[in-house]
Amino acid sequence: MPEVLGNASGSLRQDLHFSTSKLSVQLYELLGVSPSANEIKKAYRKKARDIHPDKNRNDPDAATKFQEMAAAYEILSDPNTRVLYDEGGMEGLQGGRSGGPNMDDLFTQFFTGGGSGFSFGFDMGPGPSRFSRQNDSVLPHEVTLEDLYNGKTVKMNMEKQVLCSSCKGSGAKGHAKPKQCSTCEGSGRVYIKTQLAGGQMAVSPQQCEDCHGKGEKLREKDRCKKCKGSGTVKEKTRQEMFIEKGMADQQRIVLAGAGDEEPGVSAGDVVFVLKVLPHNSFERNGNDLLVKVKITLSEALLGFSRILLTHLDGRGIKVTSPPGKILQPDASIVIRGEGMPTYKRPDSKGDLFVLFDIEMPTEGWLRSVDHQALAKLLPPKKPEMQPQPEIVDEVNFEEIDRDDIHDEDGWEDEDDDDEGAGDMFDDYMGGPAEPECRQQ
Repeated sequence: MPEVLGNASGSLRQDLHFSTSKLSVQLYELLGVSPSANEIKKAYRKKARDIHPDKNRNDPDAATKFQEMAAAYEILSDPNTRVLYDEGGMEGLQGGRSGGPNMDDLFTQFFTGGGSGFSFGFDMGPGPSRFSRQNDSVLPHEVTLEDLYNGKTVKMNMEKQVLCSSCKGSGAKGHAKPKQCSTCEGSGRVYIKTQLAGGQMAVSPQQCEDCHGKGEKLREKDRCKKCKGSGTVKEKTRQEMFIEKGMADQQRIVLAGAGDEEPGVSAGDVVFVLKVLPHNSFERNGNDLLVKVKITLSEALLGFSRILLTHLDGRGIKVTSPPGKILQPDASIVIRGEGMPTYKRPDSKGDLFVLFDIEMPTEGWLRSVDHQALAKLLPPKKPEMQPQPEIVDEVNFEEIDRDDIHDEDGWEDEDDDDEGAGDMFDDYMGGPAEPECRQQ
């Protein structure tokens, strides 16, 4: 671990140098205000809502932009640091004037933290902390395709960490006050020496474990009896989550403020990440659905008019084939507007693609019919190959499952990409063959 700390420190300072030099020319631009602006807080609130990473998940630079904007606000919202910046830019802040912040400390606050569970938030209320680390809880939640088709309300019992009612989050008994931590002497940090290659030594900061970076701590006898000095207790709550129609696999549902609370920090969020379970019949691709339906040989030859399937909402879907149409093996049709609901627009739906699987008659049925009469009704058999090869071997065969060819020998099923599947019903249903669908 010491070696990692040393390397991280060097990399961090390079990043900070880049960030501070960038901010030196566009601190006001990052907030979208002029140097003479008075409403710094108002501009920050508006900008924070617009560029928050949760609202710009497709932008890989969203977190960096938000960090830089928040760092600019920390400087410009403080009258002392704003004067220093206006007079001398970033060099004025770093020049060691009285009252000026330590820039390494400031930007380390914004550009470090790493690790899973770290998220950026902003507090619109008064107080010294405008930019804080939230205790977000990210949890997987399994759903069925029916849940995403119909929508669903989920009620659940949860346990969260809340501020202690006895000490109001201070962790102290009565009017007791914390004392300066003797380990870090009130700085909240200790410095670790690490040896680098070539025998050189490097010093890197680390949070003090005794006071957890606060710089002060309560004596044992001064701690609140209810929370034992932590400032928080566990509380059971009843939460409600609404799964909207058309939501997708891996989509996030955020219960704002339902997460753990900590003294001086806004309550975190509980974030549920949807995990769609595989369905026995349907597959989903975007807003389209695909289902396989078995029909008999007589239905493929003579047509049908019946309920082919039960939809995800329990409705029966009845289909009538056009007269005179013969369904070939692997034939497919499309039923417009019977796919998945569109997210946020549930009245608009995708399409339902139906793949037909023709069931051949059994040997028992074949024994029960007149073979000669049947042969006259069916198309004639193929004639012998002409001209015949000089050598002909007569061999035996055995039936196997087609999937075994792919699974055991690594061959691909060439029939999967049959471009002709679906052409015959285009005129009737008005659609192409089925799309490539993935199992949900």
